[in-house]
Amino acid sequence: MSCHLAPGGPPIRGCGATGSDALSQAKPGPCRRARSHDGRLPRMTSAEALQRLIDGNERFVSGASVQRLPTHDRLEHLAEAQHPFATILGCSDSRVPPEMVFDQGFGDLFIVRVAGNVVGTEILGSLAYALGHLATPLFVILGHEGCGAVQAALRARLGGATERGNLAALLDAILPALQGIDPRESSAGQLHSAVETNVRWAMRQLAATPGGRAALADGRVRLVGAVYELATGRVRFLHDEGAQALQTPS
Repeated sequence: MSCHLAPGGPPIRGCGATGSDALSQAKPGPCRRARSHDGRLPRMTSAEALQRLIDGNERFVSGASVQRLPTHDRLEHLAEAQHPFATILGCSDSRVPPEMVFDQGFGDLFIVRVAGNVVGTEILGSLAYALGHLATPLFVILGHEGCGAVQAALRARLGGATERGNLAALLDAILPALQGIDPRESSAGQLHSAVETNVRWAMRQLAATPGGRAALADGRVRLVGAVYELATGRVRFLHDEGAQALQTPS
């Protein structure tokens, strides 16, 4: 994979926090950029792109979303080219639509969705395209609470449950993330931990590619993890792991 995926950049405001405290420290000014005459947003830094997502999720949670259907002019501009400011690898779950969750419009986000937000050959190719051709400065791995794919993988690992065919292959892609799950923990606690560790596993897989390893020193883009809370609509960004932790899959 010839992409550069790295966690560089300043710490995430509100990392690892839930509720409005994580967002109250935000300074939305730099992220509210007007589009140019051709419909493009000016080039953002990874920090500005992340803040734009944080601000958008706060609007979504508070019921103050600003996105509306695109105008005809906007659609014409998008027909010529796309210029998203962030790339998101998320789950296929119908309850987690990234554009709505982050209150973003047509052409703002490049989104790859697959059950369990797992990493595979086609996923890596899509992310390489996002970096090499779209030049998005921010990459987000977005898991969500109550993920059915992660829950099924937990049943396979801890309870001996089995699946067949392509579904079994999907769960196999998640199982390495569950090595450290405590079998003595409650079912709810196991799933909560497993969703986060699955996000971090995907991050490590991306960072372990040749291009990802090189990008840890490059700093052109940032790779972050997040978990969506189904009951509240809030996105909880995970703490940065640091270059060494992301460099070696575990």
